[in-house]
Amino acid sequence: MKRIYEAAAYASSSDDGCYWRTTIDDARAPYPHVEDEITCDFVVVGAGFTGLSAALHLAERDAGRIVVLDAKTPGWGASGRNGGFACIGGEKSSTRALRKRYGQEDVALYHQSQRASIDLVAELIEKHGIIADTHSNGETLLAHRPKDVAGFQDYADLLQADFGVKAQIIRRDELAEHGMNSPRFHGAITSPLGFALNPRKYVLGLAHAALDAGVEIYTQSPTTKIGRSNTGDHLITCPKGLVRAKTLLLATNGYSSENIPDWFAARYLPVQSNIIVTREMSESEIEAQGWTSDQMSYDTRNLLHYFRLMPNRRFLFGMRGSTRTTQTSTAKMKRDIRRDFEAMFPEWSAVETPHFWAGLVCLSRNLTPYAGPIADWPNAYTALAYHGNGVAMGTYAGSLLADMATGTKSRIRIPGLMQAPLRKFPLGRWRRAILPPAYSWYALMDRG
Repeated sequence: MKRIYEAAAYASSSDDGCYWRTTIDDARAPYPHVEDEITCDFVVVGAGFTGLSAALHLAERDAGRIVVLDAKTPGWGASGRNGGFACIGGEKSSTRALRKRYGQEDVALYHQSQRASIDLVAELIEKHGIIADTHSNGETLLAHRPKDVAGFQDYADLLQADFGVKAQIIRRDELAEHGMNSPRFHGAITSPLGFALNPRKYVLGLAHAALDAGVEIYTQSPTTKIGRSNTGDHLITCPKGLVRAKTLLLATNGYSSENIPDWFAARYLPVQSNIIVTREMSESEIEAQGWTSDQMSYDTRNLLHYFRLMPNRRFLFGMRGSTRTTQTSTAKMKRDIRRDFEAMFPEWSAVETPHFWAGLVCLSRNLTPYAGPIADWPNAYTALAYHGNGVAMGTYAGSLLADMATGTKSRIRIPGLMQAPLRKFPLGRWRRAILPPAYSWYALMDRG
């Protein structure tokens, strides 16, 4: 495999500090590995939100024999180590820019898809009895500068016009009474769309639902090559075997490779997101800070922070910023995230954060998610690039892949902006060099 980060980003040990690992016990493991040759109707590469959602939706349509492959285990990648925000999002471009490029109608379709993605997660949790520790009534955006408050009314108007929901604007002097006391915020706006969950429990719930529906999941079976047979079948090579399938669904997102297939080269850009989780706090410690809200929250920075108080009284705090996965860069990121945590929540400066980990978020140069064909290959599809909002959009994109693969009409017409050809990033496999200057620019903007 040709990947653009240091090997540590893809090593099994990269998941060692993840808090979510301590909350699950996968009773369905161990899963089989690919050995010899398997022939199936559909092969799904990647057992995260997208791949498992695609497989589950295929199985529910009695589409044939469905095989899912993963290089590690279900949810090992971004799906099992993210912040657990099931919310609107998926794009990095502004609504104004999207309307200018794709038109009002297509952006309206995309907003319908965003809302449908949240509904789909909720439906799957209820239908399959997934215990995912859900909480939070929507999400809250907090202004880290006084001038950012001025844009909240425009955002509220957009939510009303495009999503049909009423947002609540909270003044700075009202934050404490809403359980959001911090010296660093100057106001907030709460949208009723979305909820928080334990992503590892959710992704394993999808895996178990897929197994119950007849899907076969093979783990520790990395794809080393994708080719085609003389009869048009897709041939997926693993270290100890081969999978032959009529239809290929590729769902590897930020953990993709430049050469599996070659078409992927430079069409995606992984960036790191980092998270810490505190020990369980007492009610008196929580009251001392005055952050008693269980809202999933984030701030107005470009290099944003995202955080929430979980039902078990641990606090999750995440941030962007790291561009490498060396020992030195990881140690610096751990110091930086702890520094920002203490600055925002000074009364918790003595509260330990025993869990720290990182994972790869996936960007596209289009700044929008993609769900569509792989080049001009027949019966081959992929979905990726959720820009840090893959819980809901990744799940939804998986259902779209199942629709495409079976010729089924989607519940909502697929927005054109999600099917626009994926443009390549400049600098090819060296495109990660874009990140340090971009992050420096964003940091400067965030201070302004």
